[in-house]
Amino acid sequence: MKDTAVRAMFETIAGGYDFQNSFLSLGTDIYWRRALAASLRLPEQSLVLDVAIGTAEVAVDICRRHPGARVVGIDFSPAMLAVGKRKIQARNLESRIEPMAGDARWLPIRSASVDAVTIAFGIRNIQEKQVVLQEFHRVLKPGGQLFIMDFSYPDGHLLGGLYRFYANHILPPIGNWLSGTDYAYSYLADSVDKFPPDQEFLKIIAHAGFGGLGVRKLTFGIAKIFYGLKEA
Repeated sequence: MKDTAVRAMFETIAGGYDFQNSFLSLGTDIYWRRALAASLRLPEQSLVLDVAIGTAEVAVDICRRHPGARVVGIDFSPAMLAVGKRKIQARNLESRIEPMAGDARWLPIRSASVDAVTIAFGIRNIQEKQVVLQEFHRVLKPGGQLFIMDFSYPDGHLLGGLYRFYANHILPPIGNWLSGTDYAYSYLADSVDKFPPDQEFLKIIAHAGFGGLGVRKLTFGIAKIFYGLKEA
């Protein structure tokens, strides 16, 4: 799906995005986001760049987990940003979270200025993965951390096969109905299918200049956190 179509999709589903995710994951998405926030090891006063901030769920969890952190969030969907801004205001976090419109391929962020970069469930939607990873490397301080969370499939023939059946045949029609579209969750299943295998994706991250690479599986591997460091 082209960038313009992906943006149009998020503009359409933004209002019900949080409910849809929690309903379809049986609330597991809350645990995944908290696990991502807990993975960060930040200095007392730190700046985190949350790419594809969307409705600001990850940014809020980062602020909750790390009282000294500030978050700058980038997203290309005005409708998703609008939902996120309302959430930030409701939690009185305007002084700590700054959402802005932007493109991950050309980040409006100074080089070597952030302590960590996070992106949750967004890298699948970007075709130019190598370009955005190089941008992440550029904006990170030496020693800065990268955390990329996205969907995957569990290892093992039985569990992996069962989840693939759910993801490809059950989730799309239910998700499409909830979102009021005939394609949003069909696209989700297709994008997970096309995502690179773990070792291949880690090589892509390494090619962007990152070291200290690894992957953490969540809920049997339904979600995974890929991580790395901008080496000093």
